[in-house]
Amino acid sequence: MVPDQKKSKIDRPIIIIGTGRCGSTIFHRIFAHHPQVCWLSGVCEKYPKRPKLNHWFMSAINIPILGPYLIKKVRPGEAYDLWENHCRGFFEPVRDLTENDLTNKSIKNTQKVMQMMQTKKRNRLLIKITGWSRIRLLKKIFPDAKFIHVVRDGRGVANSLINVDFWQGYKGPNKWRWGPLDELYQKEWEKYNKSFIVLAAIQWKMLVESVEKSKKLLPDSQFIEIKYEELMANSLNVFRKVIDFCELNWTPGFEERIKKFTLKNMNHKWKENLSDLQKKELNEVLSKKLSDYGYK
Repeated sequence: MVPDQKKSKIDRPIIIIGTGRCGSTIFHRIFAHHPQVCWLSGVCEKYPKRPKLNHWFMSAINIPILGPYLIKKVRPGEAYDLWENHCRGFFEPVRDLTENDLTNKSIKNTQKVMQMMQTKKRNRLLIKITGWSRIRLLKKIFPDAKFIHVVRDGRGVANSLINVDFWQGYKGPNKWRWGPLDELYQKEWEKYNKSFIVLAAIQWKMLVESVEKSKKLLPDSQFIEIKYEELMANSLNVFRKVIDFCELNWTPGFEERIKKFTLKNMNHKWKENLSDLQKKELNEVLSKKLSDYGYK
């Protein structure tokens, strides 16, 4: 167990979490336009050992003429190389990470580097990660962090996963990045003749369950859940709720930026792309969990 640390100098960092293929990227990109938040940009990904460069970038985007151009050219990202430099194992762990995976050094270094990102005007850190929730680890580093869980219909996520080149499920769970399946999930996968769409569905269940377990440790003031489908249908309403939760100011400029984004719900693709058998298997495998999240 890592000894208790002094309170982080980073005030109420905002951490977006999700399974991947869930809409968290577009949510993150819109949120990055809020004038009070600083975020990890492509600069961090290109120069992970020079975090101060991102601080200068955050200062530059407040320059009236230059700022809008820079945000278009350099987008916010997850910057896993930066994380790996200061918190080893953060990028691709085979299980969810907890406070027990931290050392005193990794806590101190991560707090220090993230503090560098802040500017006088942009003094609320905005972070996005996908995959395992890492809630317990991140709460140890940032005790007063506010977590935003972006949830999407698991059928849409599963369909998207099998169509991206970085999904390693085709190699089987012994070679993908999520570790071996537990006994129940292994039996479930085998029941469906080791179907890949079923494996992608199981991945979705594993990852949302990692959130369900860890969010129990958080008070209501530190955790909120938003749905991809609601974001696509009414982004202004979703962001009003989120901005209130994060204790940020709602500004006319930010509202105008939100309105400029054209969002489209892509959940119809799983219905169009998959065979009748695959759709039947998805509905069977995900039935209980979809119901838990209010999906028909």
